[in-house]
Amino acid sequence: MKELQYDSVVIGAGAAGMAAALELEAAGFSTALIDREDHLGGILMQCIHNGFGLHEFKEELTGPEFAQRFIERVAASKIAVYLDTTVTSLKANSSNSESSSGSVMKELFCVSPNLGVLHIQARAVVLAMGCRERNRGNVRIPGSRPAGVYTAGLAQRLVNIDGYIPGKEIVIIGSGDIGLIMARRMSWVGCKVRAVVEIMPYPSGLTRNIVQCLRDFDIPLYLSSQTTSIFGNDRVEGVEVTPMEDGVLVQEKKFTIACDTVLLSVGLVPENELSREAGVELNATTGGPQVDAGLMTNVEGVFAAGNVLHVHDLVDWVAEEARRAGAQAAAWLKGVRPAAQIRLKAGANVRYVNPGKLDPEGENKIYLRSMIVKNDAVLELKLDNRVFKTIKQNHVQPSEMINVAINPRDMEKIRFSSDSAIEFSIS
Repeated sequence: MKELQYDSVVIGAGAAGMAAALELEAAGFSTALIDREDHLGGILMQCIHNGFGLHEFKEELTGPEFAQRFIERVAASKIAVYLDTTVTSLKANSSNSESSSGSVMKELFCVSPNLGVLHIQARAVVLAMGCRERNRGNVRIPGSRPAGVYTAGLAQRLVNIDGYIPGKEIVIIGSGDIGLIMARRMSWVGCKVRAVVEIMPYPSGLTRNIVQCLRDFDIPLYLSSQTTSIFGNDRVEGVEVTPMEDGVLVQEKKFTIACDTVLLSVGLVPENELSREAGVELNATTGGPQVDAGLMTNVEGVFAAGNVLHVHDLVDWVAEEARRAGAQAAAWLKGVRPAAQIRLKAGANVRYVNPGKLDPEGENKIYLRSMIVKNDAVLELKLDNRVFKTIKQNHVQPSEMINVAINPRDMEKIRFSSDSAIEFSIS
């Protein structure tokens, strides 16, 4: 077993992991960046469509181009990169050893085909493992179990990386962004996309993807419709779709769509198996860690950012959040400890607020998601049922994340105590 020690370790080398690692290295701390894939960049490397980087780099890039900007910076740094290396265990509260500063060292056990078993100790850890797709078992679609059922992300890899076309007649279940993008991609390679079927009364993906990936290709979108069966013997032969009214299936209106392939775009789940092992508390709504204003979890010295924390709509926000996590981890390594913070909570029409706390004396970036679709909405921030800040929103919908900057000036005129909580509501 190879014994290694660093000031910090970042798990995951996608946009979040690279951004966090670069911040830690720039602050002067030895940093290891670990990823189970054989390349940097994560899922971005299979996202060959454009639309990335408008906020981060002020220009439109493809996924690989976006990733390359960070890959070049990592290559020019002193970051120790371990690719094709899987972290199998994370122990964040081990009493086996302490650093010279007195903080408990975190222990990671990793396996690598080239390096064997690694035992790595670090004072700080940033979780940046990203997320995975929900599959047919997660959403329990009835029917037979033929070949030809894929998650949209797997189909994207098959087409963009491996050069395989998974089918000819496609139905996409769920209107998440990956599914919408694959509707366009499959059309480009000569397939016929018969329909996109969405159980909710509104699309799950970004508005721009609805326009560019469905309307521009005349692909039907069935809203408030549930896929009630996948049928076929050896290969998919079609799907049964049942419309819904007021949340109830209308059996007499059900219909079938013939196809040979089904792509599932039914949501993403943050990858937090390692987090659980380390004793990190998870948020029941987001599936990611509970974090404070500094993006630190309940475990001292363990931070989280990106899709492992909560599923983002844009990689630009992933990179932004991860830079902050890296900077906060660096500050923690320098001995800075959290000051008094104010708890944040979701109010009317808000699904969640992240992070879960706010630093009244610092610069904060808060992310939240609406539970409604509305034009000319107002985001209200309340303390003790009194509104102290309002922000106009031209349009809100569940698929598009809202981000809000809150600074000390916003907090000057409000009084709070240790049990205070700021509520975010949309009206």
